[in-house]
Amino acid sequence: MVTRKSRAEIERMRRAGAIVAEVLDLVEAALEPGVSTAHLDQIAESHILAAGAIPSFLDYPGVNPRRPFPGSICVSIDDEIVHGIPGERTIRAGQVVSIDAGAIVNGWHGDAARTFYVGDPPPKVAELIETTRVALMAGIEAAVAGHYIADISGAVEDLARPKGYGIIRQFVGHGIGTEMHEEPQVPNFRSGRKGLRLEPGICIAIEPMFTLGTHETRILPDDWTVVTKDGSLAAHWEHSIAVTEDGPMILTAV
Repeated sequence: MVTRKSRAEIERMRRAGAIVAEVLDLVEAALEPGVSTAHLDQIAESHILAAGAIPSFLDYPGVNPRRPFPGSICVSIDDEIVHGIPGERTIRAGQVVSIDAGAIVNGWHGDAARTFYVGDPPPKVAELIETTRVALMAGIEAAVAGHYIADISGAVEDLARPKGYGIIRQFVGHGIGTEMHEEPQVPNFRSGRKGLRLEPGICIAIEPMFTLGTHETRILPDDWTVVTKDGSLAAHWEHSIAVTEDGPMILTAV
């Protein structure tokens, strides 16, 4: 069921989203060769708790009930698309690193992701990362009252197709509110259905995931980390937004 949020509820989500944006800024500042992914997770968790929020991802249930997510952020490296588990791995120069973060404030969620490169990226990698970011913004621009989910999906797909990127199909954007994952689903490709008609008060997370190769994925034995089936590099960008009478409002901004 899709629920429309009131102005007051959207404002609560903006507070959660601002904390997420701050976390991503802090992690970006700390991202350098030699830093462990566990340290990045510690930076994020400390900031979320100090802000009076709760990490959305920590202990989030997965497909295996005995393996809830063990971190406060997802750190996905190179061919890892989403849900990379922070731990003792250290960051190296020349890696693509995607950071996904979530926070809960008074029961309301914020969720966002960014992709970085450690060092000076090769042109094709820089283009992948930037195109994924631009596709996110195109999807947001399409999220206006009266449009449909399909308009968002098409705007995202149209940035990836001309460049031959793989568009991840197994994992998509989603509604957001008092739960991190709510209806509707927001695909990054044309599914053949118009989907939900957008109305003011609808809140969604738009999150393009593109690769330099296939759209096919597999999940590692940790039951969480999603990687490209062919080992190609991946990028992931995400914002939580609200549809308003005045156009889309980004909730995960400082």
